[in-house]
Amino acid sequence: MGYVAVSGGAAAIENAERFRKLRQFPAGIRPPTIEEIRSVFHLAVDRVMGEGSLYAPELAALALKQAAGDSFEAAFLLRAYRTTLPRRGSTEPIDTAAMKVLRRISAAFKDIPGGQILGPTSDYTLRLLDFDLEGDPEVVRHRLLRELRAAPAQPLPEEFPKVVDLLRREGLLAPARSPQGVSEPPVDVTREALSFPAPRSARLQTLARGETGGLLALAYSNMRGYGSVHPVIGELRVGTVPVRRRRMPSGPVETIGEILITEAEVIARIGDEDGEARFRLGYGLCFGHNETKAIAMAVLDRAMDSPEPAAPSEDEEFVLTHVDGIESMGFCNHYKLPHYVTFQSDLDRLRAIRGGNPKERNPLP
Repeated sequence: MGYVAVSGGAAAIENAERFRKLRQFPAGIRPPTIEEIRSVFHLAVDRVMGEGSLYAPELAALALKQAAGDSFEAAFLLRAYRTTLPRRGSTEPIDTAAMKVLRRISAAFKDIPGGQILGPTSDYTLRLLDFDLEGDPEVVRHRLLRELRAAPAQPLPEEFPKVVDLLRREGLLAPARSPQGVSEPPVDVTREALSFPAPRSARLQTLARGETGGLLALAYSNMRGYGSVHPVIGELRVGTVPVRRRRMPSGPVETIGEILITEAEVIARIGDEDGEARFRLGYGLCFGHNETKAIAMAVLDRAMDSPEPAAPSEDEEFVLTHVDGIESMGFCNHYKLPHYVTFQSDLDRLRAIRGGNPKERNPLP
């Protein structure tokens, strides 16, 4: 693609960047600190970490501040920074059964082992503006703490059993269709280009790095009827899990920290599997607290497991090449860059088709 040189362009670009930064420092207003962004806008920070593919809350908060709250741009910044980091090894597989649960619900069963843990959520309240947020935050905080302490509560157990294991024990869940065996090492889509049919590890990793709205749009299309998945949430969990690694191949396993994740397992449609009627399972897991993304991811995982795709949301090539928000944002925004030469060519061709001398009819230089 050819571009036309513009006199004085470098100075204009530098001033445009200065103007952008100046808007982040309005007169008389103190910008929020990184810790304030991380604490108050924790859901936005979690979303940026997931789409940026890097678990680093402080850096995600910094990216949000730099991007003035634009989650697309913030995820772009975080993923770009990720590419500069050395890879020092890999961790052991994480067992989510060992999760320290903050929230755990099932829509499939009323009574589940360990009980339903509603946790922090607005699912059961009206979506009304909360004008208390305009008041003194310390007053509101102390009032909420008093009300929470007044409510009777039992300490949570260290671990909870997985709800879908109840169905597995009865033989009511079919295994996932995938060209990748369970014993094969997972594919790293940051190092290997996607190929189709994609191994399930590549599919899930691509979805986990995908943009929340993109995943939701495709999953919603499937649930509405442009597909065949009407899911029921077997279990949705939010909590922290330990991250472990071995210093040496034969050395002991050590815990190096913990991360907050959201996990969703959805049960969908009875199907005939090897002559037996069974449910099929969709799985979703992402960084931080992002229930919408985890559920949409699980729905798409189940939808792409269809033996004969009948809708865009069931075609893994269509889904996996369109859910990356950073790639799609970059392609969309590149149209703002100069396209003078290519458009001039199209303009000349159109004028030639309509007849006459293109140069005589062109009023622009």
